[in-house]
Amino acid sequence: AQSGKMGCGRARGVRRNTRDMFSKGFGNKGLPSMTTYMAPYKLGDHVDIKVNGAIHKGMPYRYYHGRTGKVWNITKSAIGVMVNKRVKGRIVSKRIHVRVEHVKASRCVEEFKARVADNEKTKVEAKKAGKWIKTLKRLPKDPKPGYIIKMPKDEAGKKKIPSVLCAVPYELLA
Repeated sequence: AQSGKMGCGRARGVRRNTRDMFSKGFGNKGLPSMTTYMAPYKLGDHVDIKVNGAIHKGMPYRYYHGRTGKVWNITKSAIGVMVNKRVKGRIVSKRIHVRVEHVKASRCVEEFKARVADNEKTKVEAKKAGKWIKTLKRLPKDPKPGYIIKMPKDEAGKKKIPSVLCAVPYELLA
């Protein structure tokens, strides 16, 4: 907006373009339950930042909504989260404080931790048996093996001919 005039300008507020982002889903209106406040967080935990539109205090800026970060500080009512942000050509590690209502424990490392535990178990079993393990790393899937298609017979008892797909040449209609 120009100086001295109201409206019709570009919105520049802190909460601009967050109508759908910060709104709560159908049937989920109202204040958060006590489990939100009782959730235990430790330093180094991975957390997802998910803004709760009902709580205005300690609300992070809209960029951080949906981001995952690591807990670096814990205060009485907020959690310090370290989030990576791309600024022009580089990635900057941002440290923000977010209230507990806008944070939930992330499941991003569950699969990794389960894989590590499984690998350790496999190592212990192999050591007991005196076997050598080639690799515990994840390997890409092998290509599917080739196979022969047997064509069914039609009513007359002859084998059906498979239909082959091929590209149709482009025709310019002018």
